[in-house]
Amino acid sequence: MSERRSSESGFPIKDVYTAADLPGDLDARTGAPGEYPYVRGVYPTMYTSRPWTMRQYAGFGTATESNARYHQLLRAGTMGLSVAFDLPTQMGYDSDDPIAHGEVGKVGVAIDSIEDMRLLFDGIPLDKVSTSMTINAPGSVLLLLYQLVAEENGVSGGALNGTIQNDILKEYIARGTYIFPPKPSLRLVADTFGYCRKEVPKWNTISISGYHMAEAGASPVQEIAFTLANGVEYVRAALAAGLAVDDFAPRLSFFFVARTTLLEEVAKFRAARRIWARLMRDEFGAQNPKSLMLRFHTQTAGVQLTAQQPEVNLVRVAIQGLGAVLGGTQSLHTNSFDEAIALPTEKAARLALRTQQVLAYETDLTATVDPFAGSYVVEAMTAEIEAAVDELMERVFGHGSVVDAIEAGFQKREIETSAYRIAQEIDSGERVVVGLNRFAIDEEEPYEPLRVDPTIEATQAERLAELRRTRDAGAVERALGELRVAATGTENVLYPMKEALRARATVGEVCGTLREVWGIHRPSDRF
Repeated sequence: MSERRSSESGFPIKDVYTAADLPGDLDARTGAPGEYPYVRGVYPTMYTSRPWTMRQYAGFGTATESNARYHQLLRAGTMGLSVAFDLPTQMGYDSDDPIAHGEVGKVGVAIDSIEDMRLLFDGIPLDKVSTSMTINAPGSVLLLLYQLVAEENGVSGGALNGTIQNDILKEYIARGTYIFPPKPSLRLVADTFGYCRKEVPKWNTISISGYHMAEAGASPVQEIAFTLANGVEYVRAALAAGLAVDDFAPRLSFFFVARTTLLEEVAKFRAARRIWARLMRDEFGAQNPKSLMLRFHTQTAGVQLTAQQPEVNLVRVAIQGLGAVLGGTQSLHTNSFDEAIALPTEKAARLALRTQQVLAYETDLTATVDPFAGSYVVEAMTAEIEAAVDELMERVFGHGSVVDAIEAGFQKREIETSAYRIAQEIDSGERVVVGLNRFAIDEEEPYEPLRVDPTIEATQAERLAELRRTRDAGAVERALGELRVAATGTENVLYPMKEALRARATVGEVCGTLREVWGIHRPSDRF
């Protein structure tokens, strides 16, 4: 029996909902599937014609080790790859940089140069798989490395499908893997939009992410409000850079969490689609229907996994995945049951994928579109969440802009308040966590986690030394010089950046060149 009487976002949940709780203009509010305002889904047939993309997040150790895991996932039936990078790569440092010591290959794969990227995707047909890369500050760098490897294998930019996260604003709010100050960071995002429109037209140039804010403690309303506000800021930055809204907006994508509170999560996704469609049409005058569609990837909630009785996480993840599917996600990553302990083992990763496959092929979820349409409780929650999100977004923009609100610490304070409330509820037992504060056992079963080879840092350093010894140092220096000139001016920096990477400049050297021109962001800096 559930003991919850209020939603994650704080509004009360009634014992019984009736037709009286439905919005009076329900048909107009929801529309038909594939039609404005896309509440019922962005495509007319949704999963009745094909299931969502099953995309499993993976990456650890060396590029060779991660490549083996990708091949294993593809053999197991995954439809798309999702790359996890180690912390030095995320921060734009090479593996042999002193600041990288102790972190190489730990939380993702170490990528220092085109040599590593070749190994990472060896034997994988890049014109046939969709690849998502969870990388932000240096997102453009990793995208260009991917494109260069594809070109070496005869695959043009026009044939590539995938996504880079490239969402720097949420890094200032919740995650912290930023490099540059906000202004040049937003310029780099806009340059990526412009470059991909011409060179990699099917690539999703940004995945505007609420997931990390939710993992930091944001409620569903905060997750949607702060994410969509960031989306508005990116649209404004692109327009200020001279791009037309319908030239880049169709390639915008989003990234949300799926919690175990299934009803509220379904309502959250439906409300987000309606709000984004309205914003793009009414505020920005978008004409292309694809510019109005909020297309999103979902990952199940890692923050809800427990190290205690980890097998129970299989149940949690199944419920979370069900909520994402009922909410109309375009792609889904289901967490492995052991991720609260360590990087997932091969067996755990396979079970996570099998969870999605059972949902897709052994249930009737794909038999009809938007099964919760007209549900008294879900439609009422959708309207409540929409109203609360609109109000919170107004508070964000009451500071002037998203960047101004970040500078004032607004989003961070709101999320921290929510996180503190959740922690108090868990500690008091008011919020039940099975196996943690209720139904615990006296002794946990032994578990053998996946362990990363401790010699990887030395191995990567040796590879970098060999790279620098054998490449044309003069060509690298000239290419980095051209990148420096572009960064100082107004030229799109991705073109000279690509040539530097082609000349075998490293990720750290490219990001270091931009640091010299743009500086670095420190939390105490004024924006």
